[in-house]
Amino acid sequence: MPDWIAAPLAALPDWLAVLIVAVVAVALALAVHSVVFRLLSRVARDSQTQSDNVVVTKLRRPARWAMIMLALVVVVALFPALETVWERVGAFVMPLFVGWMAISVLHALIEVMILKNDDSMEDNRAARRKRTRLAIFNRIATFILVFVTVGLMLLAIPGVRDIGVTLVASAGLAGLAVGAAAQPALKSLIAGVQMALTEPVIVGDAVIIGGEWGWIEEIRTTYVVVKVWDERRLVVPTSKFLDEIFQNWTKTTAQLMGTVMLYVDPATKLDPIRARFMAIVEGNTRWDGRVRHMQVTELTRDAIEVRFLVTAKDSPTLYDLRCDVREALIQWLAEEMPEAIVRSRLAPVAPVEVLGAPSGAALAQMAGGD
Repeated sequence: MPDWIAAPLAALPDWLAVLIVAVVAVALALAVHSVVFRLLSRVARDSQTQSDNVVVTKLRRPARWAMIMLALVVVVALFPALETVWERVGAFVMPLFVGWMAISVLHALIEVMILKNDDSMEDNRAARRKRTRLAIFNRIATFILVFVTVGLMLLAIPGVRDIGVTLVASAGLAGLAVGAAAQPALKSLIAGVQMALTEPVIVGDAVIIGGEWGWIEEIRTTYVVVKVWDERRLVVPTSKFLDEIFQNWTKTTAQLMGTVMLYVDPATKLDPIRARFMAIVEGNTRWDGRVRHMQVTELTRDAIEVRFLVTAKDSPTLYDLRCDVREALIQWLAEEMPEAIVRSRLAPVAPVEVLGAPSGAALAQMAGGD
């Protein structure tokens, strides 16, 4: 220990000297941390991008604890008598803070890359693909870092380390035990990697699964969250998207084509309906300008089945557009062409005379005779 530090502490008890030096060292570390991050926050606020703010926010807390640990390391270096205690405590604590710092840096970098992929544009599939891959990679990397950190912390405990050495000595038994214990975790990890590589779904896709229609809201390593149209959430195992059939409406593009079915009377003139449909779609801002078409798809004894095709930029917009067209058409028919609405007809027929039974005239004479 330097003389300028040892001289004032010589008259104090050892425990008090250690406490004073530790408090001063931690206070200096916190002061340095505060000054440095205030400067970084000011620089981040003055920058043009949001990425700098994300990095500073994510690293602030783990950096504070890292500075405290550095201060304690300096204290141990000044008091060699503490080395024995520090070897046991530091071997357990240091992996925790190193792992925490590594995870914080990882999350900061992932959020920066996510911010650079803006998904607010209309055709945002490319951005959604990158965001999905980043999210899955983030969870897999976080799982690995946590696994390694916990392993290093457990190895610092003598009893646990001895058990580990004993298990490793019997490699066959250890392999079976570790394989059986880690099977669910490894299966989930492999499923997450497979989801990231094959991309059966990405965040924001419109899907129909289990008879429910909704959007992929979140993809985890073990499950996928589907947001249903009525604000419910379906928690679906990842394996269901890898092993079973489901509908993905936005696999290649967000643009979709939808149908509106209308049933009219067989005697209806169709040209006025076609003209009105074209005008309705033309005046609707949800239509993307690609397809608007009318077809007669079926003719039965009681009705004509008419199918209208419309397109929109994405599935929610398409659903609203179909509802708008359907409402406008039926309202226009009720006001302008009520005869086109399907109805049931009962045509009058002549009375049928049954053989051996008196006719209507004969019944009338019999009634008059009475």
